[in-house]
Amino acid sequence: MIDLLAWVLATPFLLLLTYLLVELTAGLARLAPRDHDTPPAHMVLLIPAHDEAASIAETVRGLAAASPTAHILVVADNCSDNTAERARAAGAEAIERNDRERRGKGFALAFGRDHLAGAPPDAVIVVDADCRMDAGSAERLAAAALISGAPVQASNLLASPPGVSPLVSISNFAMLVKNVVRARGLLRIGGGALLFGTGMAFPWPLFARLPLASANAVEDLELGLRLAREGIKVGFDDGARVTSPAASLASSRGQRSRWEHGFLDTARRQAGPLLGAARRRRSRHLAALGAHLLVPPLALLLFAAALDLALVTGLALSGADSRPAMLLLVLLALVALALLAAWWREARALLPARDLLRAPLYLLWKLPVYLAFFTRRQTGWNRTGRD
Repeated sequence: MIDLLAWVLATPFLLLLTYLLVELTAGLARLAPRDHDTPPAHMVLLIPAHDEAASIAETVRGLAAASPTAHILVVADNCSDNTAERARAAGAEAIERNDRERRGKGFALAFGRDHLAGAPPDAVIVVDADCRMDAGSAERLAAAALISGAPVQASNLLASPPGVSPLVSISNFAMLVKNVVRARGLLRIGGGALLFGTGMAFPWPLFARLPLASANAVEDLELGLRLAREGIKVGFDDGARVTSPAASLASSRGQRSRWEHGFLDTARRQAGPLLGAARRRRSRHLAALGAHLLVPPLALLLFAAALDLALVTGLALSGADSRPAMLLLVLLALVALALLAAWWREARALLPARDLLRAPLYLLWKLPVYLAFFTRRQTGWNRTGRD
């Protein structure tokens, strides 16, 4: 009986860690460069903005410099400041939306789409109001979306100034693992990626029919899964990059709560149905997405797996089969090695080695975010504080 208990405790984490390891390993190598010989499309950078007067002009100027052929449309959504006026002064087109009952990014995007419908562009790229894009990234994304007829997601990273808290640097690295390394792995395993909310390019015929008007805190995740159920695979271009400033340590927990509570809630509702649909349709794409949803956020998984290892090891010391503990230990070590390989290849400049040693503190710092999922779950959109 004690042997059975050890296997029952270990098996879920053995499966989750195995899939995570496969995804990480598959995502270590960069994607092959895409062919972008298509002439520049008539594209629009669509920016939903809520009370962004302090930074919207800088955002518009930065995006215009990186994508000089793009038309920039700012949707000043339920603003109590002069976001629209400052966006226009910086060279963007700005429209204003006021609807106190229907709040959220999805409603702002739908409002912007309605405005564009009279003279639609070839492609629309959604960019958050605090983001910057590398030069040429918008053109790459628009061309890829037009060629494939499907959405294409850019690498979405967080950036911090020198001297930032080590915990913020580790958080930025965790974002890189999720939005670059695991995104590449997911693409290679299942043929399609997920949407991250910014740096998303859509061909207009698809964008025109999407159900955008939503107050969901993770409307991008839900949208990507909806497209997958329709048989549309989201592309991923790791050579196109969009960055946004990381929140301060004081604001990071609230930012992470919105992202990770939304992910956990979506996974709770959709992972099982996706895997069921994958079995019925024999779809590798849906199977990969369902398995991806089952893997909790990295910090939560590693914390829970370490706790599980301690329990199973205690059972082994009490006379139970030692193989579950040994397998868990080996898999945790392999995942740690894969994460180190990802750091070495992608993030040495982002995260100094001395800060990497504080990863256990980061796991403890994140613990209240996950406990709050069961006590004070965040379901709505919130604006991250700016420094």
